[in-house]
Amino acid sequence: MSLSNIRYFRLAALSPLLVVLSGCLLQSTKTEVPAEPIPMPEPAVVVVDPLAHLADLKAQQCTHPVDLWDRLRANFQLPAVEHPRVESDIDWFARHEGYLERVVERARPYLYLITEALEVRDMPAELALLPVVESAFQPFAYSHGRAAGLWQFIPATGKRFGLQQTWWYDGRRDVAESTRAALDYLQFLHKEFDGDWLLALAAYNSGEGTVRSAIRRNRQKGKPADFFSLDLPRETRGYVPRLLAISRIAAAPAAHGLSMAAVDNEPYLASVDVGSQIDLDLVAELAELSVEEVYRFNPGFNRWATDPSGPHHLLLPRESALQFQERLAEYPAPQRVNWTRHRIREGESLGVIAERYRTTVALIRKVNGIRGNLIRAGQSLVIPVARTDLKRYQLSAEQRLAELQDKDRDGNRIDYQVQTGDTLWEIARRYGVSVTSLAKWNGMAPRDTLRPGQNLVIWTKTAQSAAFNPADFTHPFDSNTRQRIGYTVRKGDSLARISQRFRVSVDSLKRWNKLSGEKYLQPGQRLTLYVDVTQQSGSI
Repeated sequence: MSLSNIRYFRLAALSPLLVVLSGCLLQSTKTEVPAEPIPMPEPAVVVVDPLAHLADLKAQQCTHPVDLWDRLRANFQLPAVEHPRVESDIDWFARHEGYLERVVERARPYLYLITEALEVRDMPAELALLPVVESAFQPFAYSHGRAAGLWQFIPATGKRFGLQQTWWYDGRRDVAESTRAALDYLQFLHKEFDGDWLLALAAYNSGEGTVRSAIRRNRQKGKPADFFSLDLPRETRGYVPRLLAISRIAAAPAAHGLSMAAVDNEPYLASVDVGSQIDLDLVAELAELSVEEVYRFNPGFNRWATDPSGPHHLLLPRESALQFQERLAEYPAPQRVNWTRHRIREGESLGVIAERYRTTVALIRKVNGIRGNLIRAGQSLVIPVARTDLKRYQLSAEQRLAELQDKDRDGNRIDYQVQTGDTLWEIARRYGVSVTSLAKWNGMAPRDTLRPGQNLVIWTKTAQSAAFNPADFTHPFDSNTRQRIGYTVRKGDSLARISQRFRVSVDSLKRWNKLSGEKYLQPGQRLTLYVDVTQQSGSI
């Protein structure tokens, strides 16, 4: 048995004891509420169990709760509040029992991990229910305010609390990392607002500056400065009562005519450090899980593989983790992703090559020892690629976006390629749609920035010509600037290169010429294009 396996079994054997001790400790102190290719060392599997420091306590005879809800109830600490807003939310949850059932089922894999993290910090166990309010425990949740993940971090706050955000990976959706960051932030706010958890929660929702201003205004008027007395944004006024309501229900569901499905009081997931970049399809194969399951336990990964620069940890069900570890030992780091050799063609740039292989310029540079952007036709590059069809990675950022954009909606669909200087507001006004709808159709927030070449889907109430699709032009309603041209494919041409040359979208090129994405262009092949002549500069 390997050292890492021994470590796993020791932890696995110790874990129930630790849970016993933690439960007994709580019972003795709380009033219970009514019911990349670089060789790395062998990976280690560690059951998420941060309570090891309690192992020396003499409370082993106590019976630990079997249901995680009982363990949470024993550590509820928020003040008992009776307020019309709280009562109204309790009534809503009571009328929507099916919603609660769905939320509990989504929370099941993550709830033990969050509970452990809260107990280590001696924070109120009600905070384990905050993702119900934030995201309904949907790990891929993305809000109109650009907030992502279970704990709904916006980009700036995520960076402030150490959540890495790259093309490959978004720590705001990493369950373990975002939980760590959320508790860091909540502890900071708790101290900032002199130990008042309700004000800390309000600040988590609307920002500490907003809450401070509201407190200052009330004090200047001689008014109380507790949460329910403050003039806060409407969303925040409903946010804290909602958490108090779901906490009251969790404390005593039967008192509200409800029941909550039991959640086992034991680790669901194990943390595995693989030490290098790995294809998520390979993870699924070795762990005997579906690719979708791998993403659901590891929603921080945006693409077909983990980030080559890390983090290199994965969360897997405990029963899959040991098998995964044993099988992974047969795959040295260079074999954990597939590699292809690309011969550089005339006119190609690192950006075009990276887009073709669904990777980044930075990774191509790193793997091939390239400084800057200078490459020469005839040279060869080594590039990591997915081991299977990209459509198999159904919960990657690309596939989630594709599924959203392909969804049938009322009206007529327009495929629009973003031009330099475009904004969501300008595009929405041009096509007579709302910014909110345009953002929603494309998995964005209204304040997200656009990048030239980005493809958007627009649904309008008026029909548009399929051939002369105005979405391909900077001035979409100026038909006098459009011209049909014939183009002969040259050696080294690709759809991406032609689309860039003539400032049209790849999708339009395919539609106009009835091309499938699987076929390569052949020198001498004739294509039909509809171009905006005002945007051309000697391309033809």
